[in-house]
Amino acid sequence: MWRRCKQSKLLAVLLLKVSLIPAVSLAVPTAVFSQAAAPAGTTVIVGASVVNVEDGSVIPNAVMLIEGDRIKAVGPASAVSVPADAQKIRMDGKWLVPGLLNMHTHFGLKLPGPAGAALENETDMQLVLRMADNARQSLYAGVTTVRLVGEEHGSDFALKAAIDGGTAVGPRIQSAGEIIATTGGHGFLEADGTAELAKAVRQQIKNGATWIKVAISGGISDSHGSIAASTMTHEEMQTVIEVAHRNGVKVTAHNGSPVAADEALALGIDCFEHAYHLTEKQLRTMQAKGTWLVPTAVVTDEGAMEFFRKIGSPPWYLERVKSTREDHLKMLRAAVKLGVNIALGTDQFPFEPNAGTTATVREAELYVSAGMTPLQALQAGTLKPAALLDMSKDVGSLKPGHYADIIAVDANPAQNIAALRTINFVMKGGQVVRHDQPLP
Repeated sequence: MWRRCKQSKLLAVLLLKVSLIPAVSLAVPTAVFSQAAAPAGTTVIVGASVVNVEDGSVIPNAVMLIEGDRIKAVGPASAVSVPADAQKIRMDGKWLVPGLLNMHTHFGLKLPGPAGAALENETDMQLVLRMADNARQSLYAGVTTVRLVGEEHGSDFALKAAIDGGTAVGPRIQSAGEIIATTGGHGFLEADGTAELAKAVRQQIKNGATWIKVAISGGISDSHGSIAASTMTHEEMQTVIEVAHRNGVKVTAHNGSPVAADEALALGIDCFEHAYHLTEKQLRTMQAKGTWLVPTAVVTDEGAMEFFRKIGSPPWYLERVKSTREDHLKMLRAAVKLGVNIALGTDQFPFEPNAGTTATVREAELYVSAGMTPLQALQAGTLKPAALLDMSKDVGSLKPGHYADIIAVDANPAQNIAALRTINFVMKGGQVVRHDQPLP
């Protein structure tokens, strides 16, 4: 039988315990944190330049009017009237862009090595509290929406409920629940054969998954087997995709296998994660079908070595990373050149230090290195993932009617993506959660 996610009795009190999280503060004295409840009244941001991520145009000396949790108006100071009672935030000399979206996150990430081994006996309560801290740090780093693509024991659904309810602070969440894999595959939830896999998919959707994540190849963190191995039969893969789609849920696949990619593309897969060893053949098909790619380029880039050293990654793991790096970069360059739909994702904590910045920002920089323009890389972290999530009417750009999910930087990232290294202000849904200069 398929291995069901462990249902601990502690899950009944997770939401209560998560409500304690706001009492734990990050060690950044100039930051301002707020609860997730929608703010009352009107807020106006003045003095900044607003970047239109759709075409790169700029509104200098802009006024952004926010009512509750959404943008009501944005335009030049001469064109937007400001209510007398509005709370005013001056952002002179800053550049405003939408909050970043990260499409490949694991707030409960555990990898081979001493750091992962220390969490072996982590209780469900401890897990969700650790995830809540990682969620808050991610929001502080400018990531206002995430897609979780593999968490254990329903922890992701508990955390999402707490954030949505205002008892924890973190990004907006869509989640795939547990990673579904065949026995010995790259995932938490093992199932074999069409019946078991169909039940596994239905159970994740019942639990609250808005995506299904399936492992159709080996992975870097596996201690056995080839990363390029195709681990599912055609019938098994077909079942996962068909059952999810019948329930109105998209499917993304952990994949490094060209063979598995060919099969999944023919079956209508929606998205690939990593795509380490995919070739131009698969990428051309993806471009033609509109299939999405979340490259997670940072996980094989040299900049990730800082993270791997910190967690004590064993030699075999580092060797698998190194052996994948060349193909991974080649794949990314080809995908950019061919115009494949690319949405930013890291497979590291969004806030994780990487090459002198965060993993999220570094991922965008790697896209530029692979051939994107700075504007295209900015879109990969804003507009594109919003489209992937079917949330384009709510997030991904600074338009009237959208959530007031806003970050401020010191220069225009549509001209130089490295400007994202200077994030110093974060607002989510009209609430200021970070401001490196105290509010007046």
